[in-house]
Amino acid sequence: MRRRQPPAPAPVPFSPAAARAHRTALGLTVEQVADGLAAHGVRLLPGHVLGWEDGLLPPTEEQLTALARTLWCPPARLMGTAPATLRDHRIARELTQDQAARLLGLTPTTYRQAETTGRWTGNEDQTRLLARVLALDLPTLIRLTGRTADLDARLRQVVQGRWQAQLHPVARLVPVAPAVLEHVLAALQSEHHTPTSWGAAPAPTRPDPTARFWHLLAEAEAEADGTP
Repeated sequence: MRRRQPPAPAPVPFSPAAARAHRTALGLTVEQVADGLAAHGVRLLPGHVLGWEDGLLPPTEEQLTALARTLWCPPARLMGTAPATLRDHRIARELTQDQAARLLGLTPTTYRQAETTGRWTGNEDQTRLLARVLALDLPTLIRLTGRTADLDARLRQVVQGRWQAQLHPVARLVPVAPAVLEHVLAALQSEHHTPTSWGAAPAPTRPDPTARFWHLLAEAEAEADGTP
């Protein structure tokens, strides 16, 4: 019985126009780019470089990183779009899967599964490391670790009841200082809790709890940092 081959990885995000623009801005020929790639461990013919720029060939992760180093630019500049997945952000930081796993204290297999499935199983410390290693802001961290729905549900419970009961569950999802999180959840619950009486005007429409949560959190962290 023929062994089933694993699915081929999706192409790396790549902008042929950006690659050509960076090369010409540096005044490099495709031959010089090929020489630069070889210095970074990727040996290809100049025609292969032209194939990238013409959109005929997509580079691999290793090739994209080597090209970015050759053209003296971050890999994200050659992607043509903002990093959207865990893999994209890792490539933008010029890390291999094994390097990322080592920095996060995970086995390579566990980390590869996180990228492949979109399900993050790291503990709280590893989640904080993930944000630091890949330079992720908190909303992006929550989205990439598949915790958006859980956070949405927790914040709906905050505005509908007692925020104190949701403090620890939200803290497990959002790695911020406990004092800051307490302040934000209390403010969020207070804004949505409008006492009503018979005959009173309808309560004003409130913003989405999650969107308001991120806004309040940004304000609280700026205040804590002394940012005007």
